[in-house]
Amino acid sequence: MYSKKFISVLFLSLILSLPIKSAKATEECFEGLSRAVFSFNMAFDDIILEPIAKGYNKLPKPLKHGTSNFTSNVATLLSIPNNLLQGNIKQLGHSTGSFIINTSVGILGFFNPAEKIGLKPHKEDVGQTLGNYGVGSGCYFVLPILGPTTVRDSVGLIADSFVDPFAHVTLREKELFNISGNELDFYSIKGIGAVDFRSDNITNFDSLEKNSIDLYSSLKSVYLQDRERKIKNSDSDQDDWDLDN
Repeated sequence: MYSKKFISVLFLSLILSLPIKSAKATEECFEGLSRAVFSFNMAFDDIILEPIAKGYNKLPKPLKHGTSNFTSNVATLLSIPNNLLQGNIKQLGHSTGSFIINTSVGILGFFNPAEKIGLKPHKEDVGQTLGNYGVGSGCYFVLPILGPTTVRDSVGLIADSFVDPFAHVTLREKELFNISGNELDFYSIKGIGAVDFRSDNITNFDSLEKNSIDLYSSLKSVYLQDRERKIKNSDSDQDDWDLDN
């Protein structure tokens, strides 16, 4: 466990030593390698993720919506400390209130009564917080399974596991308010969240794939625009990867 923490801190230090501000978001760190990883990810999607997502879409709507609500509610935990770090008191209230109401009245988040009373928390992470503080994106590359990222967002991805209360009690197996979990809980919820996202975007992905001359470049553009939109909080709904735009 301590070796994992050491590796994470070491990698974080190495990434932070890169000239983040000098690299533009549209630049490629390792385009050849990224395209190879992208091809692997597409194969993984075709063979595993997309079929699972299509099966997930066949679940009864109440069960599918409940599962989606549950994973979104868990994800709200990451937004709470990031709202605080950004000094966004309004969204801090939305995130905290939404989590408390949905976890209690909404039965662990399977229902979303908070939305009915006007609470709509934005999804926030450390990458967005860094962007909010003016840290440049750095160059773009693609990670296996995890997909598109930038230097800034990859740093944020590591830091998320330190500030996210859910990661604290699961991935790091620390008790918080008499609640504990394990790594399996963490990766199970993240996996379900990925399937839920993919199931919501089957039509959009298919359309993008059919109409793109270079799918790699198209998804790069979508990712970068989506991250910029989220950092600026320019869309009140904060939908993930709005591929129709």
